[in-house]
Amino acid sequence: MSMTSSNRKPPQKGEAPQEPFKRAVAGCMRAMSGVRELEVTYAAERPSLTGSGETAKAKLPEPARKLTAAEAAIVRGHADSLALKLACHDDRVHRKLMPQNQVARAVFEAVEQARVESIGSRRMEGVAGNLTAMLEDRYHRGTFAEVTDRADAPLEDAVAMMVRERLTGLAPPKSAQKIVDLWRPLIEDRAGEELDKLNGSIENQQAFGKAIHKLLQSLDMMDEGASEDTEQGDEDGESDPEQNPDESEGEGQPERSGEAVDMQTAEDADDEMEDGEMEAEDAPSGEMPEDAEMGDADEASEARRPPQYGDAAHRGPDYKAFTPKFDETIAAEDLCEPEELERLRAYLDKQLNNMSSVVARLANRLQRKLMAQQNRAWEFDLEEGMLDPARLTRVVIDDMRGQFAPLSFKHEKDTDFRDTVVTLLLDNSGSMRGRPITVAATCADILARTLERCGVKVEILGFTTRAWKGGQAREAWLQAGKPGNPGRLNDLRHIIYKSADAPWRRARRNLGLMMREGLLKENIDGEALEWAYKRLLARTEQRRILMMISDGAPVDDSTLSVNPGNYLERHLRYVIDEIENRSPVELIAIGIGHDVTRYYRRAVTIVDAEELGGAMTEKLAELFSEESAPIPVRMPLPKRAPRVDAAARR
Repeated sequence: MSMTSSNRKPPQKGEAPQEPFKRAVAGCMRAMSGVRELEVTYAAERPSLTGSGETAKAKLPEPARKLTAAEAAIVRGHADSLALKLACHDDRVHRKLMPQNQVARAVFEAVEQARVESIGSRRMEGVAGNLTAMLEDRYHRGTFAEVTDRADAPLEDAVAMMVRERLTGLAPPKSAQKIVDLWRPLIEDRAGEELDKLNGSIENQQAFGKAIHKLLQSLDMMDEGASEDTEQGDEDGESDPEQNPDESEGEGQPERSGEAVDMQTAEDADDEMEDGEMEAEDAPSGEMPEDAEMGDADEASEARRPPQYGDAAHRGPDYKAFTPKFDETIAAEDLCEPEELERLRAYLDKQLNNMSSVVARLANRLQRKLMAQQNRAWEFDLEEGMLDPARLTRVVIDDMRGQFAPLSFKHEKDTDFRDTVVTLLLDNSGSMRGRPITVAATCADILARTLERCGVKVEILGFTTRAWKGGQAREAWLQAGKPGNPGRLNDLRHIIYKSADAPWRRARRNLGLMMREGLLKENIDGEALEWAYKRLLARTEQRRILMMISDGAPVDDSTLSVNPGNYLERHLRYVIDEIENRSPVELIAIGIGHDVTRYYRRAVTIVDAEELGGAMTEKLAELFSEESAPIPVRMPLPKRAPRVDAAARR
């Protein structure tokens, strides 16, 4: 998008210098999207789009007061991306074509976003430049230029960049080139022909989605039967549109999408743009858009939701691991060199300078609440203890009267604020990559420091797997002849960022490990929750609190592909039931964009990762304000083979 200096409108009296730029960006978004009443706001947060049609709301990064051309292009790129999504994407068709497999789903989402952005790039050179600047900034912030292994390179991003290359002729951004280079030989070999066919269906979302299904089949990420079922369902819906008018209407939308954008109007509005800057990072393209992902994920989870508590099928002891000998429980400092930990911690601090002050204010408010419960109280007129100076006058007067009065002593009473330990259990899965894991790490860091000042011990733990799609456990299963119902087929990685007895200053740099590319993989929540719970049971503190922070249901493709679809979720429900109903541990959960209230009794769901600091402090404040609840009888969880510690294995 270009703009001449003669069209620049100076700020009105009393307004900030970047206001004309913000108005121009918002006007261009409305023109490109075709949504006249589109509500556009600016904040130092991740760009997002909620709602659709006339109810749509867009959130863009807050421009800085001093704008540069390069930084302005990044903000425009985010605006163009969201506007094209509104104009060229239909949620109904998207939901209907969405694969069930988690990895295939991520690829499908990333490629669909590449499609809508390519439509704008092919028609307007300025849009292509803005989107390229946005992508370059996104991958540069993710330090993807340094990856050397496919395990650290997101497959969905590589496929999306190759699709963009086919549709627009534009090479991948320099910071994403390594990702594409690592995956290109495999993708071209297996799905090169399918990639070449995409160009003919770019304007038709439904036809394009079916082509992506074939591409996913070529990459062995989707069963042929699943694609056939989807296509059959589409044909059935088309044959009788009156039975389902919503879907019929949705199918017509993509045909309109490429045509309906008045690109000439967009180009006219384009001339009103001026330079600006982006100061907030975007989520990786593999993440699902916030306006469609969560509802879809919840619908899919509800469809395979297991029986409720008390049902016979809720029994948990049938859960097992095919082999636990490759699992590891490891300290964060053992996964990374000290120099790299320092660099990652510095990167974490730099990313969230603005948010740190907000969370710090919330944490100080929590500290005042906790300290108010630790007011000192004294017992007086004792025979021993500390000398009570306020009673000395009485001793002197009695002595002058010839009466003997003993010295008076006092003693400080124990407060009702009990000895407490808090465990923060952080989901380290791939879907947390980007802003969510950065915010989670910062919030955990600040809250740990705050609670430590109040005499509350804090433990910070993380959980993920050692590999994508199964590791050595899956290899052992294959070598054993693929026996049926093998149980968990991935190797767990449980990380100790800060033990309860370690002071915050020693563990501070460990939290930077969450910024390391390749660390975040899959999540098996049930076993992680059980691990953190058992660590708490070994503590001697009177009150034990466990806070789980996650952004979705447990997912491990290697396990779910050969076990019942609710295998991991069912075990998670069993562990939660045991902790909530038969243990002294108080359990809280915070879901980032995912409804965790259907799993946990005491839980809160937040839409944006930026709300995490407030949610954590609020839930902790509520717990510390409550009266002490009676401790139920403890029932140990079922025993399984012990996990091998990383140090012991070495």
